[in-house]
Amino acid sequence: MADFSDTKRDISLPGGSVWGIAEEVPVEIGFNGTAWTVMMATPADLEDLAIGLALTEQIITSAAAVESVDLEVYPEGVTADIRIAPEVLAGKAIRRRTLDGQSGCGLCGVETLAEAIRRPAPRSGNRAPPGKPAIMKAFTGLAAGQPLNAATRSVHAAAWCAPDGTVGLVREDVGRHNALDKLVGALARMNQLEDDGFIVVSSRCSFELVCKAAITNASLLATVSAPTGLALDLSRELGLPLACRSGEDAILFNSGTD
Repeated sequence: MADFSDTKRDISLPGGSVWGIAEEVPVEIGFNGTAWTVMMATPADLEDLAIGLALTEQIITSAAAVESVDLEVYPEGVTADIRIAPEVLAGKAIRRRTLDGQSGCGLCGVETLAEAIRRPAPRSGNRAPPGKPAIMKAFTGLAAGQPLNAATRSVHAAAWCAPDGTVGLVREDVGRHNALDKLVGALARMNQLEDDGFIVVSSRCSFELVCKAAITNASLLATVSAPTGLALDLSRELGLPLACRSGEDAILFNSGTD
């Protein structure tokens, strides 16, 4: 078994070439010593993942509430224990995910249909979405921020981009939801959730990605592939425009200009 601190392993192929294989390990996230959920994730930026998931699941409203994230490595996987003042959690109906969460699914472990679709409050303010040139600049620049994907060709990325499309902070993971949670957690830890900009994710746009992105100040969520119908509905409801790539062009949805 690979070291859980490794994000990839190299294997030899016929002919002598070497191929990078991304690692995927069980990560248990909990609060104050009590397990909350277990998911499969790339073993990097796990503090960001833990804090980002707590934020996007609306268990906490600010990274300032987190006293520490304690990481421990065991033969079975990694634990990330979020230390937080007990009064922060008092009275909260925490959606406990009792099943293992898989890297490709944002819903694994929910227990009822009512839990399946969370609707954050509609966003306030009028954020002008970026134009197509900025969106295409971000799509083009995303690859440079994906060193793990360059080595393995198998992981997703979520990036925070300046209004002009310059790619800034990037997080990678085998799961697109995990990558976005890592990005949200990193932005929160750097006190940048309210910065101006937009998000690019290297995947299709599911409704879960819309919900997660909506807690940031992003003016738009751009994904490489098209959104689902439910993602479009939530985009309109929450006031978060969407975009996807179509060749050398960007297609905008619910932007006020499409």
